[in-house]
Amino acid sequence: MKKTLLTLIILIGVTLSSFSQKTEGGKFSIGVDAGLPVGDLRSIATFTIGGSLKYEHPICDKLWATVSGGYTYIPYKNDILIANLGYVKTNSGEGFIPLKAGLKYFFNDVIYGEGQVGAAIATQSGGNTKFVYAPGVGIIFDKNIDIGIRYEAWAQSGGTLSQFALRLAYCF
Repeated sequence: MKKTLLTLIILIGVTLSSFSQKTEGGKFSIGVDAGLPVGDLRSIATFTIGGSLKYEHPICDKLWATVSGGYTYIPYKNDILIANLGYVKTNSGEGFIPLKAGLKYFFNDVIYGEGQVGAAIATQSGGNTKFVYAPGVGIIFDKNIDIGIRYEAWAQSGGTLSQFALRLAYCF
């Protein structure tokens, strides 16, 4: 876990150092994230829900660096035992703190593609940190509303938990 956090801190530092390349300021967004589990996660959960805070900063005309953090809750269908989450006994749900950094490319003024990587840290005692990757697309409405859809996977030895997620955010 220490290596994962160190890697994430270095990634965020490199991203932040690229901010000095352009004088235009960045922007924040706060959003609600909802997901539909796929793969192995679909057998144990019906949906995911959470929130996120994201900072975006321009690198060049159409390319922006992103850093985000949030909270994701996975309510399970029933109380279950799950070995691939890093421990054996669990209750009816799990919480995670996903921390991601990435790039957002605008195809035009409103439509973008985005890719992020990072770590999902379990909030429960004994939980493991997972590697996260999340490619997606989105659209900006009225320069303040961001709607994005992504495929997000949390990988660790023993399996991958994945979902299709929707983010509805307000930009400021």
